[in-house]
Amino acid sequence: MYRALIRPLLYLLPAETAHHFAFACLRLLAAIPGVLSLLRRAFHGGDEALRVRALGIDFPNPIGLAAGFDKDAIGYEALGAMGFGFIEVGTLTGQPQPGSPRPRLFRLPKDRALVNRMGFNNHGSADAVARLQRPHQTIVGVNIGKTKVVPEDDAIGDYVASAKRVAPLADYVVVNVSSPNTLGLRDLQATEKLRPLLSAVREALNEVSPARRVPLLVKIAPDLADEDIDAVADLSLGLGLDGIIATNTTIGRDGLASNADEVERCGAGGLSGPPVRERSLEVLMRLREKVGDELVLISVGGIETAEQAWERIQAGATLVQIYTAFIYEGPWLPSRLAKGVGKLAAATRRGA
Repeated sequence: MYRALIRPLLYLLPAETAHHFAFACLRLLAAIPGVLSLLRRAFHGGDEALRVRALGIDFPNPIGLAAGFDKDAIGYEALGAMGFGFIEVGTLTGQPQPGSPRPRLFRLPKDRALVNRMGFNNHGSADAVARLQRPHQTIVGVNIGKTKVVPEDDAIGDYVASAKRVAPLADYVVVNVSSPNTLGLRDLQATEKLRPLLSAVREALNEVSPARRVPLLVKIAPDLADEDIDAVADLSLGLGLDGIIATNTTIGRDGLASNADEVERCGAGGLSGPPVRERSLEVLMRLREKVGDELVLISVGGIETAEQAWERIQAGATLVQIYTAFIYEGPWLPSRLAKGVGKLAAATRRGA
């Protein structure tokens, strides 16, 4: 029904408008008493074999929603009811900001891809606190980034402010230094800048939440050179981070099926979906080789099928995330992926 009826109607709207409309409808539906419970029964299979223990947390299944969909933590409980094992909200910044001028989100249907230059549009980490405090069943990670107007020299303080606000409420925290849409942000992936940033955020989490260690992860770009990926892996191990998320969107435009005019109309921004799949898998495999089992790796980038999700798990991911495929395939995708991964895992065990 989604592909045949709902998606064509949504595609009559600009991409960002369609996103807000669909998300608002979901939140309104979930606000009806009893609907969340019905959604959970419909989309969550309750298969104990799908459960994953990672970051000190029991995930109901390994399929998560990547940051960027629920930027302000306004609908994570409704999204979690739709079959996701966990939801990552954000990116939240230290100060509210409007993001880039519209239009800033574009579809490339021939590639089943998206181009975005949203620019961390959000109401700020302080604004999200009240919503993160609400009772909920969904596992919620919080992705934090740098406010655009904050100079690089003050970036650490900006991240620390957000970390302190969300530490008591987040199941895990992600330092995002890999979006291509905030000027200079990716420069923070250089280890000489990343080390003091991650150290300061780790210290802030420990200070605010001394009784519970809040897992800390860093999210990296697929466009890093291999030697830089190795350096981030070594740094993460040295600082005692809990995990790495690989990868964010790419600034590359190679190998697209969309014609040049379509791509040109999108302009600058991060490309997500199948075009980043191969590189995302390469980065995952390189990270696993470097860190072994010492860090949790969350793989994201171009995953559309259970087979692809299972491939990531076999390649070393403990958890996987989707985003673009959720836009193209609709609300039944997370539960379909989770059940498919369960079947593939069972078949692998039988084969062993």
